[in-house]
Amino acid sequence: MDSKQMAKEIEKRLAREDWTFQFDSKKDTLRIEDSQTKKGVTVSLPGIIAKWQEKQEEALQEVVYYIEQALHTMHEAHTLSGKEKDIYPVIRSTSFPTETKDGIPLIYEEHTAETRIYYALDLGNTYRLIDKTLIEQENWDVHQIKEIARFNIRSLETPVKEDEVAGNRFYFVNTNDGYDASRILNDRFLEEMAQKITGTMVLAVPHQDVLVVADIQNETGYDVLAQLTMSFFASGHVPVTALSFLYENGELEPVFILGKNKGKQ
Repeated sequence: MDSKQMAKEIEKRLAREDWTFQFDSKKDTLRIEDSQTKKGVTVSLPGIIAKWQEKQEEALQEVVYYIEQALHTMHEAHTLSGKEKDIYPVIRSTSFPTETKDGIPLIYEEHTAETRIYYALDLGNTYRLIDKTLIEQENWDVHQIKEIARFNIRSLETPVKEDEVAGNRFYFVNTNDGYDASRILNDRFLEEMAQKITGTMVLAVPHQDVLVVADIQNETGYDVLAQLTMSFFASGHVPVTALSFLYENGELEPVFILGKNKGKQ
């Protein structure tokens, strides 16, 4: 199935009189928009196709559910007061927009050369990115949002699954709560993992629903990590970056891994 066919399949499942669909063949994206509010979501089709090849019908059901929830949420009025426990940071790529379609600035901060931190109000089945209008209408300030979000991400449980390949150990955080990649901001968790690492500690956030921590012992480990990261990046609903990060003394440094060679970017 190619991007055009996938776009048609999604459109068929979401067909409604008040929703419009725009397929962009150059960017391989599908824009679904409410014709009244002009608000909507844009999905990247290659990632959906990759997941469809693996999960078939389940993959399509997931993306349709995600789109429906996102568009329904846009009709609701939201407030921050009284919902402090529902504010979280979310990791996005540096190519992610810094303002809404209406031109309202989103609240964000730089993280690494590959990633930014945005802030979201959790709504249960989905979330809304926090923008300037939302904090101004309640007289909040950006520092307050950041502090609350960082505290909340540290409060989340961080279950880890382990795997070993050719003497290299890989740890996966994949709860699918929307904040797996965000756990890279939990300094306490990273330091706990660092205590377990006997080789080189490398992190990856290929999409928003996974955090990979690797204990690299040899060149094969870098090769395996590169393949894992690229696979996750291609299949995620919200891709972040296919690059990995060296972790040392609490600092993250992007690295590009090609085959059996590793090099700092």
